[in-house]
Amino acid sequence: MADDDEQRPLLADTARISSAQTGTDYASFTADDAFTAKDHPSRFIDDDVLPETSALGRNLSWTSSYMLVVSRVIGSGIFATPGTILQSVGSPGLSLLLWAVGAVLAAAGLAIALEYGCMLPRSGGQKVYLEFTYRHPRFLASTLVAINAVLLGFTASNCVVFSQYILFATGQDGTDEVLRKTLAAGLLSVITVVHAVVPKFGIRLQDSLGWIKIGIVMFMVLCGSYVVVFRPATDSAVDVDVLLSWEKLWEGSNWNWGIVCTALLKVFYSYAGLDDVSNVLNEVKDPVRTLRSVTLTALFTSCGLYLLINVAYFLVVPLDEIKGSGELIAALFFERVFGAQVGRKVLPLTVALSAVGNVMVVAFAMARLKQEIARQGFLPFSEVLSSTKPFDSPLGGLLVNYIPSLLVIVLPPSSEVYSFILEVEGYTGQIFGLAVGLGLLWLRHKRPHLDRPFRAWMSAVVLRLLLGLGLLAAPFFPPAEKYKGGWFYATYAIVGAST
Repeated sequence: MADDDEQRPLLADTARISSAQTGTDYASFTADDAFTAKDHPSRFIDDDVLPETSALGRNLSWTSSYMLVVSRVIGSGIFATPGTILQSVGSPGLSLLLWAVGAVLAAAGLAIALEYGCMLPRSGGQKVYLEFTYRHPRFLASTLVAINAVLLGFTASNCVVFSQYILFATGQDGTDEVLRKTLAAGLLSVITVVHAVVPKFGIRLQDSLGWIKIGIVMFMVLCGSYVVVFRPATDSAVDVDVLLSWEKLWEGSNWNWGIVCTALLKVFYSYAGLDDVSNVLNEVKDPVRTLRSVTLTALFTSCGLYLLINVAYFLVVPLDEIKGSGELIAALFFERVFGAQVGRKVLPLTVALSAVGNVMVVAFAMARLKQEIARQGFLPFSEVLSSTKPFDSPLGGLLVNYIPSLLVIVLPPSSEVYSFILEVEGYTGQIFGLAVGLGLLWLRHKRPHLDRPFRAWMSAVVLRLLLGLGLLAAPFFPPAEKYKGGWFYATYAIVGAST
């Protein structure tokens, strides 16, 4: 029994814990065993349902979990990517189609994550799923996830958007990139300190910013509806009737497979984080039920808001301006509706505030994921980095998250860093998503009797796998026209695959 991989602990020094945990009777499971198991979890499935496995305790309610997911999903994506997506695919019709397809595919990926998460309700998300599924070679899955999480688990993209919108609101958007990078790095530093020193206040603050973010998006949707219904005298040059015609809707569409898939990766980025609560399940009250209800609620919330706000952009801002807006499409939207004073100087600050909320929840979740990696010995100085001292917070995980995020903010050219981050993160996400989907099918075949409180539809699993294969191959199809991004058109795929 001790040689069975199902019973073997993740690390060699946890053999004592494994022997205590592998039985069905936990009467002999002592407090010392519980403490050691908390610090050194094994792969045995029963470990995943032991109560209070987090050193920080179960302190996340349904509302906090929902805000964690919504603030992660509704981040910079919807305020920054529609312009670059429209520029790539050429027409509002194809752009809206990609957002709708992205919602369906995000739901398929979420179904897979839910089956895994409800089966293994333990902090770590994909890290836990891959470790449990891919046992051979031993530690390979753990090492790959650790490398990817440390090197590419950035909390940088929304810091960049924050700095761009702050500078736009203050009329300094044409300034050199030193100030832009300084603002982005400053935001990352402040949020890291808040989560490290006053963690409970950080949770309350990110909850509040989440509600503000939902209010901002709803306000933008209502603004677009107001312009369409009442046709106020704004600076907008959009002819709504012409835009809504079928021919105009699809005019200029670029159906190149590589371009469409690259745009779809950016759509996926905007839906990324639907299962973000799985990274902190050890801290969630009633984790299985909360995971199911929170993620599905967040999916419907984000899907509806995304489609409505894209329509609002197209109805208010001329298409040519959207295509040239880069990451500032929301700022142009506000300026068109409310004029130069309020629309340019005040309302873009709300988008910057939304970016702050996203940075907070990403740093919150990523720090705990990296703390789990440290707890299992995959980082140097693991005892120090996995400790919750001195502020009862994952200080080591926050530092591991801070350093690569800071480097990716400071080193690349600021004009290209946002899109590059999105594409690299999206590509590596497809690699791990494909591995998780295949692993789910393998587990259904090899271990059909595992308790599965949620079971993904087979059609969703197959759809997600086919999509993952297509998106992984797409960057290597050369575009019809010379790539204008400044780098080789498949650079992000090469970087993502190599790390």
